[in-house]
Amino acid sequence: MTDTAATGRALPHPAREEIRLEAVLHALSDPMRLRIVRELAATEAELSCSQFDVPVTKSTTTHHFRVLRESGVIRQVYRGTAKMNALRRDDLDGLFPGLLDSLLAAADRQSTRLSHGT
Repeated sequence: MTDTAATGRALPHPAREEIRLEAVLHALSDPMRLRIVRELAATEAELSCSQFDVPVTKSTTTHHFRVLRESGVIRQVYRGTAKMNALRRDDLDGLFPGLLDSLLAAADRQSTRLSHGT
């Protein structure tokens, strides 16, 4: 029995073949959502929503996670009372080879550039 079956709180996710490039790019176009994805990519592990330090309200944070989930960028599952988040790297890499790594590298370069004021 899965956690979602045990709790009855399954969250909707697009199947791999339903993930669209436009939705992924839209989801990653927001700085807060990109920040969340960068954290997930850096840890390569599941993180609970409360482990993210995002400077927005809880309802805004919930919205950002929902956009990422509905676009197919992340998978969310309940583990007990915690909502756990994981990057859908295998699906994204399979559908759009190199896209995620390129976007993450570009975000790292931009972050470095902006932090140095150049």
